[in-house]
Amino acid sequence: MSNLRIWMSAAAACGLLAVAFGAFAAHGVTDPKAKEWMHTGATYAFLHALAVFASVVVVNAGGRLARVTPLLFLSGIAIFSGSLFAMALGAPRWFGAITPIGGLLFMVGWAVLAWAALQKPQD
Repeated sequence: MSNLRIWMSAAAACGLLAVAFGAFAAHGVTDPKAKEWMHTGATYAFLHALAVFASVVVVNAGGRLARVTPLLFLSGIAIFSGSLFAMALGAPRWFGAITPIGGLLFMVGWAVLAWAALQKPQD
């Protein structure tokens, strides 16, 4: 199985988890701050799961550099969304100190994806 297929499978799993956490936030969380964290985490996780699929499209179009973006996006989901989910479920507030690292991974992923989309395809 190719790495791209593994990344797509991981992205689909993240999409599933994003929907599950979003639904839990809407129906199973009463604390407003926890609900906000869950909603933000689910939104970013879902959007970046889709970004992994966009990365595969860019790779298939010849943007070889985009091969690193699934790792950046999925790591960002784990750190950004994961830290928000953890705090919403009771982790200490200092746990949120790692959230910006995930956001930085998202931004680097988008920058690399943009650069890769401009690459000339290899013949």
